[in-house]
Amino acid sequence: MKTETNIAITTIVLSEKSLLQAEICKHKGIGHPDSICDGVAEAASQALCRAYLAAYGVVQHHNVDKALLIGGESEPRFGGGKIRIPIRLIICGRATPLPARQNVKTVIQDAAHAYLQRNLHIPGDLIELEVAVRSGSADLQQVFSKAQTGAIANDTSFGVGYAPLSELEQMVLEVAELMKSTPFRAMYPVSGDDYKIMGKRLGVEMEFILALAFVDRHVASAKAYDEIKLDIRRSIASHLGNSCSVRLNTLDSFPAHTEKDVYLTVSGLSGEHGDDGQVGRGNRVNGLITPSRTMSLEGAAGKNPVSHVGKIYNVLAHEMAEALSVQLPDIGHVSVQLLSAIGMPVNRPQLVNVEIIREGKLTPALQKEVQRISLERLANIDHLSRRLIEGRIRVF
Repeated sequence: MKTETNIAITTIVLSEKSLLQAEICKHKGIGHPDSICDGVAEAASQALCRAYLAAYGVVQHHNVDKALLIGGESEPRFGGGKIRIPIRLIICGRATPLPARQNVKTVIQDAAHAYLQRNLHIPGDLIELEVAVRSGSADLQQVFSKAQTGAIANDTSFGVGYAPLSELEQMVLEVAELMKSTPFRAMYPVSGDDYKIMGKRLGVEMEFILALAFVDRHVASAKAYDEIKLDIRRSIASHLGNSCSVRLNTLDSFPAHTEKDVYLTVSGLSGEHGDDGQVGRGNRVNGLITPSRTMSLEGAAGKNPVSHVGKIYNVLAHEMAEALSVQLPDIGHVSVQLLSAIGMPVNRPQLVNVEIIREGKLTPALQKEVQRISLERLANIDHLSRRLIEGRIRVF
């Protein structure tokens, strides 16, 4: 149906029987190489936004959503090993220059160091930073000079979101919160910041396959590793409810004999030796990787929170779907797709597509409410951008 603001909203009604009988989803923890790239890129964007607002009164053109983590080399040992080659983290992108007394590179470096210190329990010299950010092209900078009454999209792209979360998705996020919590880390100081959670559902049966980097200085021997691992697995299973199957570090040999048999690290990061990372290869904006759901490949972290629809629309789509699900509890499962066109107002998508899975057709009254709530969310895009700048919305 067409609205007074020329936004197309399509409602597709499907049967509940179309829901999948099998489901998988994944979460990459705060210390995963991809998550480190996402976190640093987003911290850099937020810092640039603050600097632009202070210097110019408005956010300027920038996108620092290209970051690459190049893994180091280490020698883990029971009781404590050593880092031989540090991790290298390159932050790449485009940014409008700041006034003479300020420097884009310094702003980004300071933000990245502060993020790493605040979120990871690692030595300060483990990650070497390199900032390779250049000025943006003239046509993209014009996006901001043309934005007189509202933000202009700097890309032709789309964003997607859905609600409510399935039980499996909620439990994956619950395990993620548990594993990074202060009480869990106090109980298990061996736990590194790098963890990954894979959830599987077949019918009503759920299984969780976890990978957790163990910090070597907290493990005295191979036998101690096996004992700690068993205790952690039991603790997480108990938290979830013992009806759920939980497996931990499935590549390990059992019983373990040497450091090579187990997932052991010096720093608690796989990036110290075993893995590399990039922005956009990890969690979507709801903290999950969900191949059973509608999903965008856009990496939101580091993108401009005022003009880049690859960030704004993915967050907005999830918030719009959640608002529909909460305010209309009988509506069923909601999926939202938003499409932009470069150079067009961000608050005027080319398409707003709302897909609904439920038993029975939508009534005219429900259709009208779907339209009303969707338009309300579109009208609040400026507020969404402010919350992104302030770091009040997760993007990975």
